[in-house]
Amino acid sequence: MINLDFSQRVVINTQQQPWSPSPAPGVRRKQLEREEAERGRATSIVEYVAGASFKTHQHPLGEEILVLDGVFSDEHGDYPAGTYLRNPPGSAHAPFSREGCRLLVKLHQFRPDDGTSVRVDTHNSEWLPGQGGLEVMPLHSHGTEHVALVKWPTNEVFKPHRHLGGEEIFVLSGEFCDEHGRYPAGTWIRSPHLSTHHPFVEEETIIWVKTGHLPIDR
Repeated sequence: MINLDFSQRVVINTQQQPWSPSPAPGVRRKQLEREEAERGRATSIVEYVAGASFKTHQHPLGEEILVLDGVFSDEHGDYPAGTYLRNPPGSAHAPFSREGCRLLVKLHQFRPDDGTSVRVDTHNSEWLPGQGGLEVMPLHSHGTEHVALVKWPTNEVFKPHRHLGGEEIFVLSGEFCDEHGRYPAGTWIRSPHLSTHHPFVEEETIIWVKTGHLPIDR
């Protein structure tokens, strides 16, 4: 098991993390959290070299993907950088990449009643006004779980706040900061239920954020 104590804060600079092989030739990954080998809950950075493919597989409790660069594909379509995907519980596909790609992938983390299939091209979707100078692009909500991109303008400071059900961040560009540290692009942060922080940035920064989704009884 990797990073499955949800009472602990986890920070990983994935740019400094080594790659490990996957069962498919030409596909490698950086494992951020994992329950069991090749099954159960997992969060990873996954890279496909040009022409790599993965055999058909099912998603018993769903698959969530953010395409970081390149073009990711399956039998249902092509998904360029900036695409956000949710494949619901019970879905299946045979993914591949003609030119290569890099992904943030989360497996086996949907609630059983969350059957929504989601396809969002974030490069061609509207930013909405958020608190202060923030701009927000909602991606998905179900129950207490909310997923969005958040754009921070230069020198923005957000109010101190508490994370009911936890918070998970992946820094897409710029540098995210709080009283605990500084997090450059490529950093993954998972903060537990009822944790607090006072975030800010010194340069324009875009983050992927998920809140309200972590177990609260561990």
